[in-house]
Amino acid sequence: MSLNRILSIVVAAVAVAAAVSVSLVAAAFALYALVVQWLGPIGGAALVAGVFALIALFSAAVAVGKIRPRRGVPAPPPSPAEKIMGIARERPILATGAAVLAGIVLMRNPAIATALVSAFLAGGGAKPPSPPKRR
Repeated sequence: MSLNRILSIVVAAVAVAAAVSVSLVAAAFALYALVVQWLGPIGGAALVAGVFALIALFSAAVAVGKIRPRRGVPAPPPSPAEKIMGIARERPILATGAAVLAGIVLMRNPAIATALVSAFLAGGGAKPPSPPKRR
């Protein structure tokens, strides 16, 4: 990622934070102006503080992960390659040993290497023969 891209992201995040701050102050003042007629200045200030404390509490709970928003589509199960990469990240020494062992096996038996390379290059291009059509 380039430095310009990183700086652009930081500037955008600061701009969003400033806009949210101004919006919260405006919302607090509007709520205070609405309830000060019935509760008085002290009651209005207390109500505004309580409402925004609840908003902060809810936001913190969502940020920490205690409350998770509903998601319509569950995450797909990890592919075998993702599982192998996860194991390699968790146990790098085991992954290194397995890679060395695989290298030794491939050096001793080049036919396995040839089969793996041809299978990799064929990929999804190799289609099984289609059944004969009946008339």
